[in-house]
Order: sequence, then structure tokens, then C-alpha cells
Amino acid sequence: MPDSAPPLMSMNDQRSVLASVRNWLAEGERVWLCTIIETWGSSPRPAGSWLAVSESGRWRGSVSGGCLEEDLLRRASDDEDDSPKVVEYGITDDDRDHFQLPCGGRIRLLVEPLTAERSGAHIDEVCRSLEDRKPLVREVRVDHGNAQASSADAKARNGVEFDGLVVRHTLQPECRLLLIGAGEVARHVADFASAAGFEVTLCEPRDTFADGWNYPHIPLSRRLPDDLVAESYQDPWCGILALAHDPRIDDMGLLAALHSSAFYVGAMGSRKTSDARRERLASLGLEDDRLVRLRAPIGVDIPSKTPAEIAISIVADLIAARHDLRAAQAGL
Repeated sequence: MPDSAPPLMSMNDQRSVLASVRNWLAEGERVWLCTIIETWGSSPRPAGSWLAVSESGRWRGSVSGGCLEEDLLRRASDDEDDSPKVVEYGITDDDRDHFQLPCGGRIRLLVEPLTAERSGAHIDEVCRSLEDRKPLVREVRVDHGNAQASSADAKARNGVEFDGLVVRHTLQPECRLLLIGAGEVARHVADFASAAGFEVTLCEPRDTFADGWNYPHIPLSRRLPDDLVAESYQDPWCGILALAHDPRIDDMGLLAALHSSAFYVGAMGSRKTSDARRERLASLGLEDDRLVRLRAPIGVDIPSKTPAEIAISIVADLIAARHDLRAAQAGL
């Protein structure tokens, strides 16, 4: 049965999978961590995706969207060996028919048995690095199962390398979003972006609007946006979206955001409103090389009218920007 999760959290969210692993180990259970290390042809999940299975039958994550999970759960329940194994699916036509893999698809997995005694400290270290938003490389020796974590360069790409002996899994922080200003657009953006795997927080310092925010699954901060951006939204995996339609609130956050390393800075409004905003920000001393980073009007030009449509256009643009971020880090 799946471990309980916050609403709309991606089931393969790195931190949620590892948090479950850490909790199950602390409870004294054996855990199997399954990592996709290679794919060929059609594959429903990319390399680096995780599935964690506890000996009591709880699971978190996904490596195939459903067609392999049942077999991996069975393998884990029958496995008494403490050494990791490399498992392949889709090698034969029978495999593809039995497991309903996409046509021609093959997946290679590392199935890694974990215990609190052997792996607890290592999993704690990996969890802390991701919580502190520090990229890292996790290395696992397939011959004896020893695992270690080390710091990775900030530009290192997410991904897995396997040389036949060592699996090297590079992990970056999750992309997090700060939405400035409560409202219908912010609500839809929060829901759609969470479903797409972004970590979302709403910033709303205005009491009237904050008091009316009735979506407890999205964290709410009542701090001023520039203070919040300066403290917690400075790294390249952050996005800041000004959705308040109030220059007193939006512009404060944008000034701080455009001085950060955030991969995405956008503001909602018409072209006329956006031009006026750029003039205000320039008058406040914002340099042209920073101002050019502002995405305004925000979102993909669908064109969109309703709050839900506007939110879809924004999240589509965010997903494209996240893809560009990862491609740039990969040197593609």
C-alpha cells in the first residue's frame, strides 16, 4: 500500500521517497530502493527515478507507471540477500507482453537492499543534503553494496551513470516556486505546478488576502516578498512569480528576484501593465541586464483569459524553463 503523502505531491519526488526510506529504516524495517539506471526505447519513467519498498509492503515512488511495480514488490518480499542486484525488464518479447512495457522499451534497475544498521547514516546524509538544497552524487558499489555521498558541482546535471561496477546518481535540489499574491490564478498555479513536481509556497503579506487563503496543502508565508526571496529563494532551482496585481507587493519581490540566481522570474499582467512595470523597476535602479530576465507578460501565449487558462499557460512556461535549465546543466 502507498505511504500517505501530502496532496498533489509528485510520487517520485526525491525528498518524499527518501523521507519514507528514512522513516521505514528508523522503524526497523528492511527497505529496497529501486533506481532506474538505464532505459532504451520507450520508457514511462526517466533514468534516476526511484521506487522504495518496505518489507511490510509499503511503497513510495514509481519506476514504470505501474507495470513493473508489482513484480518488484514480489521480488523484494522474497529477497533475503543483502547485496544489490541489477535487474532488466523488456529484454524479451515475453517480458514486454507480460509486463506491458511500451513497444521496444527496456529498463535496467538497481535494486538495493537497505537496513538501518548498514544504510541509516548514509540515507540521513543524503536527506540532509537535499533539504539544504545542496547537489550531491550518490555512489553505490554493485559488488558489495557500499554507498557513499559527496558534494556535486552546482552545474552538475541530474542523472545516472553505470560502468558495470559503480552506479553514480547525481541529485539536484527540487525546483521550488514562490507565488507572490493570493488569488484564483495563484490557486490554480499552485495546484498545477505541484502536480508537475514543483515545490510551491505562497507569499501574501496582506492580511485580507492571506486570511482568505483556504488551501492548507500549499504553505503560506505572510512575510514581505523581498525578505523571503533574499532568505530562501536565491539558488538556480528557484522560480519567483508576481501574481498580486499590486505594484507595492509585486515590485518588491521582483527587485529581489531579479538580483538572484533564480531560473525563472515572471509577472502577471497585460503588455501595457508589463511595460509600465519595467519602467518602474528601471526607475528604481534595476540594471538592463537584470531587467531583461523578467518574463512579462508571464506564461505561454495561448492566448488565455480565465484564471485556470492563465495558470496553465504559466505552468507550461515553467515546465519549458525547467527543461532548459536541466539541458543547460547537461551541456545539451
